[in-house]
Amino acid sequence: MGLAVSGANTHDKWLVQPTLESIPVERPEPTSRRKQNMCLDKGYDYADVRELVADWGYTGHIKSRGQEEAERKAIPGYRARRWVVERTHSWFNRFRRLLIRWEKKSANYVAFLHFACGWMTFRAAGVLG
Repeated sequence: MGLAVSGANTHDKWLVQPTLESIPVERPEPTSRRKQNMCLDKGYDYADVRELVADWGYTGHIKSRGQEEAERKAIPGYRARRWVVERTHSWFNRFRRLLIRWEKKSANYVAFLHFACGWMTFRAAGVLG
């Protein structure tokens, strides 16, 4: 998992490249049989983001503006699949130190984000019960 820290007034599209560059683990090369996908919401619906995702070897699944509304009208019982991201954000908010950023240095904040990711992974693995 990669992450990039920025101010709250920074648009999401500017954080795509720093996030991709921050992935610490070397990923395997995508093949025609085993493609690597990246799902992004309509906040990333820009040509330069689509090009960047393709340059990194990912198959981009980016909802266009208005596409979700059209699917909601056309498909009965349609539900957006953002729950994984929303659930993870909710888990981050359980860490009070992350909910309200007290650190002035971004390196300290990133360290706490990594700690929270590790803690959530450890809990999800169910190692100790």
